[in-house]
Amino acid sequence: MTIIGGFIFYIVAVVLLMIILASAIKILREYQRAVVFTLGRFTGAKGPGLILLVPYVQQMVRVDLRTRVLDVPSQDVISHDNVSVRVSAVIYFRVIDPEKSVIQVEDFMAATSQLAQTTLRSVLGKHDLDEMLAERDRLNEDIQRMLDAQTDAWGIKVANVEIKHVDINESMIRAIARQAEAERERRAKIINAEGEQQAAAKLVEAAEMLARQPLSMQLRYLSTLNVIAGENSSTIVFPFPIELIHLLNGKADKPTE
Repeated sequence: MTIIGGFIFYIVAVVLLMIILASAIKILREYQRAVVFTLGRFTGAKGPGLILLVPYVQQMVRVDLRTRVLDVPSQDVISHDNVSVRVSAVIYFRVIDPEKSVIQVEDFMAATSQLAQTTLRSVLGKHDLDEMLAERDRLNEDIQRMLDAQTDAWGIKVANVEIKHVDINESMIRAIARQAEAERERRAKIINAEGEQQAAAKLVEAAEMLARQPLSMQLRYLSTLNVIAGENSSTIVFPFPIELIHLLNGKADKPTE
């Protein structure tokens, strides 16, 4: 019995030793860190690789340092020009300080999500609808800058923010279409008016040049007749001398006796 009792004692001792070693040895991957607490007090961050903890005295919290993707649900936003829209976005962030992400905030994922929603509504509410549709890059940078400044105390680095969708109701879509159509018509009228103005300026310039040389007007007249004669038309043209017009105008100007 003594031999059997001693053998059982050694087996129990080995089993207990293995249990203690199993609870003391921890292996962390390359992208993980361990925030270690000794008797409830923070004593440092360890990892990656093999780390040793004192069983029942030290505890650890694993923290993943990889970039995380947070899908911000659709938010009802009223733009600066009083247009109601629904906006959704996606945020890319990662933990850069494991200690702060565990000690300073209870759940950094939930906290970052709630902060992203409020920041999205706050930033977009300061801009008009046209800016939301046309200047997304600038808005993304503004949201990312505000989020990064507020999450820095939690050990979080917001790397990028992308606005995914800006949903507008049907009535507003029709109004925007009418506005775009009116804008195109306005530009067409302006371009047409500018063309008429430039054409009038060229006609005045041509008239001044022809007035300095009366014979050039006759040549232009003959050139026009040549163009008309070359076309297959039944138009009959009777040339009328321009000098005769001046002669008749001169006689009309003389006083009658």
